[in-house]
Amino acid sequence: MTGSCQTFKAFLVGLLVVWGVASLVIIAVWMSQPETTSVAPCGERLQELTEKLEGAKVVWGQNKVALEEMVEELRENQTRQQEKIQTLVESLALSRRSLEACHQEQVVLNGNISLLEQRVEQQKETAANLTALVSLQREDIETLQQNVTQASHRTASCLSLNMAAESQAMAAQSQTKACDSSKEYLERQLSRCKEHPSSQQTTGSTSPYSSSSSLAVVLTLLPTCGGLHLLLHLLSCYSSPMM
Repeated sequence: MTGSCQTFKAFLVGLLVVWGVASLVIIAVWMSQPETTSVAPCGERLQELTEKLEGAKVVWGQNKVALEEMVEELRENQTRQQEKIQTLVESLALSRRSLEACHQEQVVLNGNISLLEQRVEQQKETAANLTALVSLQREDIETLQQNVTQASHRTASCLSLNMAAESQAMAAQSQTKACDSSKEYLERQLSRCKEHPSSQQTTGSTSPYSSSSSLAVVLTLLPTCGGLHLLLHLLSCYSSPMM
């Protein structure tokens, strides 16, 4: 903008110089012409040229004022443009500072993003490890459940066997008590036989055994003391395993 103003000013100055030189040349030519006419026409022509010169001076003055006004306006425009340029320069500097701050923030954000990506990778690895651990724990839980189920079945089987054993033990105890009672009775009968051999058959046939009908039958079939000895031995052998 400054260069174009300088060019315009130089053009105006050159134009004024050319106009002045042309005026001087015209005056010089007119002055150098031979006096072929009378003085009166020369005076009239001089008057005419003088009037033209005055008119040219007026026009030149007006043009000068107009040119000065234009130059002043151009200066004001230049000043405003310079102020705008200064404002733009300041805005550009502020934008550069903001850009530098943004660049620094971007660097920091890139670093944070890298850290976050590393943490995400670590979290993924941790999740994979936990998934594997959960799978192993599920397998262990399934194994333990299977073991618990087997243990429950074994416990139920043991309880059943225990109940059966208790029932058998109770039956064996009942049988043992019956055998002991029979043994005591037979021992008493044997003692009586030994004390009163003559009354053996009467005692054997008239004394019923209330606890067992089979023993009563055996007693009736074996009325002798030898039979009592044999029956007592059998009862001892039968009650001995039950104990």
